[in-house]
Amino acid sequence: MLKKERQAYILHQLNLHNKVLSMDMCKEIAVSEDTVRRDLQELSDAGRLIKVHGGALSMAFNEVRPEPRNVYSQSQKKIIATKALQLLKEGMFILTSGGTTILEMIRAIPPQLKLTIVSGSIPVINACLSHPNLDIVVIGDRLSKDSKITVGAEAIQKINSINADLCFLGTNAIDIEHGVTDSDWEVVQVKKAMVNASSKIICVTIAEKLETYQTIKICGLDKIDFLVTECDATDNKLKPFKSFGINVL
Repeated sequence: MLKKERQAYILHQLNLHNKVLSMDMCKEIAVSEDTVRRDLQELSDAGRLIKVHGGALSMAFNEVRPEPRNVYSQSQKKIIATKALQLLKEGMFILTSGGTTILEMIRAIPPQLKLTIVSGSIPVINACLSHPNLDIVVIGDRLSKDSKITVGAEAIQKINSINADLCFLGTNAIDIEHGVTDSDWEVVQVKKAMVNASSKIICVTIAEKLETYQTIKICGLDKIDFLVTECDATDNKLKPFKSFGINVL
């Protein structure tokens, strides 16, 4: 694979999953760790990604501004956000993880709708501040600089004390065999707690992430109540998920 092809692949995976690990890229592209490290450094120097220990982060995912720039598949994420709004009702108690799709949903909430949003995601909390009728409960503990979300025992303990109406999971990967997966161990523990603390679980994801998986399991498909993508509900891509009894929007 030529350097341009390698770097294009790395950027695509980064845009899709918000984070890439050097070790995974070595296996997927079949090159040495030194080659991947050089590619990441070149892309970092060009302002295309944020290089961190062991891998890289998406530029858009790392921003905390209310309107992130360079959001991958933003038009699709706006469609998902509009669909997700159908599930919100006055007075609900909502748990959310982080991610650019969740941000689109928060920004799309009608100003008259009163909700309580519980989150440890700094970008999500920041986006909630401009909404006149959102009560915000911040899950505190140590902040993961990579994911911009609070992680750790105190965050999980606080989540465990909650009985939320809905949990919106920003989804990095979901497939039939592995369920909902991610690559960050600490974030996965927070998401697991959110799943257990909520009456209904909604996975929001662009269709490109369907039938992909990462290394750490959050939950099986049996835990998911709704899957929201930009696709029409009759799309063939969604049939396998429907077979698990998941409602698709």
